[in-house]
Amino acid sequence: MHELSSLKGSITPIITPFKGDAVDYDTYAKLVDWQIVNGGHGVLVNGTTAEPSSLTVSERNRLVDVAIEAAAGRVPVIAATGSQSLAETLELTTHADKAGVNGLLVVTPYYIKPPQRGLIEYYAEVGRRTERPLMIYHIPGRAAVNVDLDTVKAIKERVPNLVGMKHAVNDMGFVTHMLAAFGPEWRVFVGLEELSFPMLTVGACGLMNAVGNLAPRKVSALYEAVARGDLEAGRALHFDLFDLNLAVFFDTNPIPIKYMMKRMGLLPNNEHRLPMMPATRDLEKRLDGVLERAGLI
Repeated sequence: MHELSSLKGSITPIITPFKGDAVDYDTYAKLVDWQIVNGGHGVLVNGTTAEPSSLTVSERNRLVDVAIEAAAGRVPVIAATGSQSLAETLELTTHADKAGVNGLLVVTPYYIKPPQRGLIEYYAEVGRRTERPLMIYHIPGRAAVNVDLDTVKAIKERVPNLVGMKHAVNDMGFVTHMLAAFGPEWRVFVGLEELSFPMLTVGACGLMNAVGNLAPRKVSALYEAVARGDLEAGRALHFDLFDLNLAVFFDTNPIPIKYMMKRMGLLPNNEHRLPMMPATRDLEKRLDGVLERAGLI
């Protein structure tokens, strides 16, 4: 088992920049560095915000390599290595493990809607391929499958290096149940922006929020405020981020994020791969208002 103490704080799921139809790795490296310089506690590669289902396995693997090189040991690099295909998940996981990531995040297989017993065997198979800290990515809104507590317990019995979960569903109670079952060392990362403050107060160890692409210092400050017990400051940041948090989901993530990053000068191009599309003109106007109110443009 690798050291877990660094798996905490604001670990931003970095977007994937495109140039034409190619991944813009140079810009990606700059975004990783920008995160670190602006207070991010870590970076997540190939999370949902990175549009991973539109990427090839080789592109996802190279993004891991670029992130590790750009981070240069300054902050942890977590790789999201899940797919709907076990074979792809194992290939991605093996590469990230050898590349030297600090942890792995594996989404429940999407579209398939597997039974709970299938999830247990799936994660057991992934766990055989690595000793690095492994976390479940629980996002039923995208994956169309829930993980129940008994399933997590069964996986943990089979996978000693299972250390936590990114929880991206509106279910505060599940966080308490997990922490009661597994103890305070169980790593719960918040995946829904609006629930960041309340989940942190219950005992979540950190945030994996798309909005960190826009305001990394504020998101990090929210975590730090709660970690030091300053709930008044945390609550203030919760409301300060509220407008931006809502804007992230004005359209399918990361459509709003990419437009806002382009307006902020962080992206040279606002491009997606089909079936994703850039923001409409009406959405651009709404997002401009959000950026102006946030003081980001």
